[in-house]
Amino acid sequence: MSTADVGERVSFPDQGTTMLSEVSGLQLRSESVRVGRQRVRVMVEGRGAGRPLLLINGIGATGDLFRPFREHLADRETIAFDAPGVGGSPEALYPPTMRRLSGLIAGLIDELGHDRVDVLGLSWGGALAQELARRHPRSVRRLVLAATMPGWTSVPGRPLAMSILMSPTRYYSPDYLRRVAPTLYGGDIGRHPRLLAEHAGLRAAQPPTWLGYTHQLAALRRWTSLPWLHRLPHRTLVLAGDDDPIIPLVNARIMASRIPAGRLHVVEGAGHLFLFTRAEEIAGVVRDFLVTGAAEARAQVRGSQTE
Repeated sequence: MSTADVGERVSFPDQGTTMLSEVSGLQLRSESVRVGRQRVRVMVEGRGAGRPLLLINGIGATGDLFRPFREHLADRETIAFDAPGVGGSPEALYPPTMRRLSGLIAGLIDELGHDRVDVLGLSWGGALAQELARRHPRSVRRLVLAATMPGWTSVPGRPLAMSILMSPTRYYSPDYLRRVAPTLYGGDIGRHPRLLAEHAGLRAAQPPTWLGYTHQLAALRRWTSLPWLHRLPHRTLVLAGDDDPIIPLVNARIMASRIPAGRLHVVEGAGHLFLFTRAEEIAGVVRDFLVTGAAEARAQVRGSQTE
């Protein structure tokens, strides 16, 4: 979606700009922003040096789920949002493609008053981050791709994990999520019951609609980045766990090798949710990359946080 497609952009508070909470001494501001015909719920936290960091979450997940990770980036402004059909963002009028979603995000960046931001995409959000960097390269400074893949050309995950992923049931039933989490997410998620309980509560409180979830699945099915990854000019950090049932490590290796300024960091023993189970350590890696661009400083991340 081009700038012409977006039309007039007007920010407006959803029943007033709301301060939801204070995390790490900084207030988290939630508001509704209109980009063209679409309203998007946005959460902005922190102030600091450098470019803001835009966070794009996985399929069906709200921006609130980034909270454990954001706590360790309190020195930087971070922006998270709910995709159409998720949480506080209503469904799109038409089934969105990755191209249209990237235009929506570019419009959101502009509406928030930024000409350029750093972008971190997780899982499904990593695919959207790639499309954003391709379609709107001037909106992106540096790119972080976490637990993600290059679309339908990817090496598929474990069959049972993929079958669970096809349904949003885990967003409606916290008990179901706790039962399937080790199979779905892998790694050390079982050693973080408190984090899993928090995620289960947030997911159930603000689940995606069935249509919104289906739209996200459909947008990904016909999308791939492999033909053009070699043309991405951005410095890119690719983060991947070596025990991810959803996205096998080989996908990250392929992506990092295709992106000219790409670097790979393997998180040993980690599953799909290492951004949260090892939030402090991974936040440090991301911060170093955004500040210095030295993604090659550490080839692997070892150890884990304890609950």
